[in-house]
Amino acid sequence: MIWLVVMACAGVIAALPFVFEKQRRVVDQTMRDRSGGQFANLPSGCTNFKWAGPAEGPVIVAIHGLTTPSQVWDQITPALTAQGYRVLSYDLFGRGLSDAPAGRQSLDFFASQLDQLLAHEHITAPVTLMGYSMGGSIAVDVAAKSPAKIAGVLLVAPAGIILRETLFDKLCRLLPWGGDWAHAAFAAGQMRRASTRRLPDVLRDMKAFQLMRQGYLPAVLSSRRYALAQLQSAAHRELAAADIPVAAIWARKDKTIPLTAMGELARWNRTVQHIDIADAGHGLPYTHPAQTAEAAIALLKDQTAWNAAEGVKS
Repeated sequence: MIWLVVMACAGVIAALPFVFEKQRRVVDQTMRDRSGGQFANLPSGCTNFKWAGPAEGPVIVAIHGLTTPSQVWDQITPALTAQGYRVLSYDLFGRGLSDAPAGRQSLDFFASQLDQLLAHEHITAPVTLMGYSMGGSIAVDVAAKSPAKIAGVLLVAPAGIILRETLFDKLCRLLPWGGDWAHAAFAAGQMRRASTRRLPDVLRDMKAFQLMRQGYLPAVLSSRRYALAQLQSAAHRELAAADIPVAAIWARKDKTIPLTAMGELARWNRTVQHIDIADAGHGLPYTHPAQTAEAAIALLKDQTAWNAAEGVKS
């Protein structure tokens, strides 16, 4: 009898995190209607997106990172649109107000979402991909697969080169069953305790919302296991061989993507242009938006000159 009670208790404990996940809020149409955003019902799921800037400007597609939604670009976008760029930002699946469809969140998974979104918006001219953190990995993957569709790649503290992770994150990523349970049970609490002091209000609010929405925590873990686990040396070398302009912005105090990644990327692709921001950490798009925007504009001008020299219209 005692063993039956113990087993029953163990079963309840094992099931609780997943029960809590089912009780989280589902992103529904009412929620989307209240947001005032734009939504594309793509074959793989509904995607939240927005445009900013002149209708005829060269297109920059802004791809956010692992845990931050598309609002991470809100303080960067105005500086880009002031230079005449047209910026498309969107929520990756499982983040913000986009759906959280089933499936491994690999680079192919995210590349498919982006391809579908560009087709939905009838974008056929080459675009510049601007990716932050995991978004950098997605940008590199997409560009390497379809170089003819890409005018350039701008990376902001990009993943896919060198990534530091906490012991908790590593164990969750590596352990197939125990990792799922631990992440479902404890990841939300860890994220809540993480400092939000320097987050803009809109990101602080969205962070709180995401931790309450269904599909977010599984999406983060799946991305760690698949999209972030992929080293991109081959893809970067393919971009170099295809003469795709690539530039990167780094943060000297970044504890997630260390500055040594800059040297490794330079080894894979010697044509990459680099700028590093001295007093910034991994959150540089929202902690140092003015400096990040200034660096982005300088690097984009270099890419435009390169494209002109190569006879490519961006």
